[in-house]
Amino acid sequence: MMNALPTEESGDAFISDLRARRKPRLFVISGPSGVGKDSVIERLRDLYPDIHFGVTATTRARRPGEIDGIHYYFIDKETFHERESEGEFIETAEVYQHHYGVPRTPVRHALARGQDVIVKVDVQGAASIHAIAPDATYIFLAPESMTELLRRLRSRKTEDPDALMKRFSEASRELVRAREFDYIVFNEVERLSSAIEHISSIIDAERLRSNQPEITI
Repeated sequence: MMNALPTEESGDAFISDLRARRKPRLFVISGPSGVGKDSVIERLRDLYPDIHFGVTATTRARRPGEIDGIHYYFIDKETFHERESEGEFIETAEVYQHHYGVPRTPVRHALARGQDVIVKVDVQGAASIHAIAPDATYIFLAPESMTELLRRLRSRKTEDPDALMKRFSEASRELVRAREFDYIVFNEVERLSSAIEHISSIIDAERLRSNQPEITI
């Protein structure tokens, strides 16, 4: 016996069910210091105004051009530790004697209202988030070469030579962990647009996946 063809009403119900399967996605963008994560995030903000961008809290000093609440939340160590003890951070890390943490509440609220979320963290932070949200999408931003990465670090002129070389040494160790991520995108010199296109393709494809597990933070 042949199966009956779906009616217009049942077909619309099925389509509604397909739409309901859409779950908000969490995208975690990481990579070594100096690879250009901030530049990538700024471009993605323009391309995806509907996405919530998680802002990391940090105890380090503000760099020239950075805006509180946009690039980071700049707070003192006492405030940071208070919020950490309250469980307010999804992940925390101490990097070069500075503390970093992604506030949990804004991310939870965004996911609850059906909004996709992008967070930018270091490689250590990405591993911490993966432990509690393995179904998120993890993107590793890689430099075209270590020589170029060192040039970028030097061009920032925000640290003394010893601190700079510590970052460079740590970057070598972080690169080894790139294989732990779902995607690897190269951010080559003067080709930022290419990196943005690749990340946009990842975001768009993940949004269209037929099976989208619910992300819980």
